[in-house]
Amino acid sequence: MRSFANYLVSSLRFQVEFCFFATMISIPHKAKQFLVFTIKVLIVTGAFYFIYHQLANNEQLDWQKFIALFQKNQSIGGILFILSFSFLNRFFEILKWQNLVSHLRKISLSEATAQVLGALTAGIFTPNGLGEYAGKALFFEKSETKKILFLNLICNGIQMILTIVFGSFGLLYFNANFNIITTKTVSFLFGLLLVVFLIIFSLKKIKIKGYSVEKLIHKINEIPKPIHQKNVLLGLSRYLVFSHQYYFLFLAFDVHLPYLILLSAITSIYFLASSLPTFQFLDFAVKGSVAVYFFGLLGVNEWIVVFISTLMWFLNVVLPVLIGSYYVLNFKMQKTT
Repeated sequence: MRSFANYLVSSLRFQVEFCFFATMISIPHKAKQFLVFTIKVLIVTGAFYFIYHQLANNEQLDWQKFIALFQKNQSIGGILFILSFSFLNRFFEILKWQNLVSHLRKISLSEATAQVLGALTAGIFTPNGLGEYAGKALFFEKSETKKILFLNLICNGIQMILTIVFGSFGLLYFNANFNIITTKTVSFLFGLLLVVFLIIFSLKKIKIKGYSVEKLIHKINEIPKPIHQKNVLLGLSRYLVFSHQYYFLFLAFDVHLPYLILLSAITSIYFLASSLPTFQFLDFAVKGSVAVYFFGLLGVNEWIVVFISTLMWFLNVVLPVLIGSYYVLNFKMQKTT
């Protein structure tokens, strides 16, 4: 099974690299169509395989306990309520992308949906979803590639900043109640972080391969303030949605803890898990392992923590990837002018 997975990833990597090479040389139109079709099928097949493999071969998932609990608390209204969070999570991400791309040109909501979900599917194999950058760029002309990559950096950057801010406060609150690390260690870490930021901004004029912090700030300031403000608002809305979806899932599994304690654990988990390099299809495993530690301190059963982490992954990654597969299969290469 692992050898097949390794073969699939290696094949995908080869096909993607070959595709980009092919766009640089002149090849027959039919050959190019066949190449693109092969890549699309490979991406979708690989996505479905990894999803199935993770769900079918995870020994930590006790499906009998889940089914028993589901039958006990089943509610159509409750299911729709939880699903609405998944819809809003991706909907706010789509609105964020539509808002940022408006700096270049207006795109419809359906175009933004295709680009976000299609790129998510294409990036499921890459560390920290880096493939999403290339995935979105393929929906635009080659001359716009650098601009699209930059806008995607802004799109993901605000989400990361919010994760760090809320996660830092959540970690401090959680630590104040459970003393995971000493006050001296906390002070040292924040002091070190402050020093790093000061060094970065003091050396902002130093260029690395033609790029500098000063140039990055200048590029960010070129984007109109209303777009930035809307980006922050949508990013905040998305963060509140998926963190509270996590919270309500714990309530659905009969875990009743004080709101601030539970939410501080959730924000801490997202903060720490986001700092670890991982793949989208392994996202639940990383967050689940961090969650087991935090919720273990709160006395929550391990199987419940693992199951909720898996459900979060299924609802917010698997379902969008399944929808995104449609957009990948219907994707048409843009002109390479």
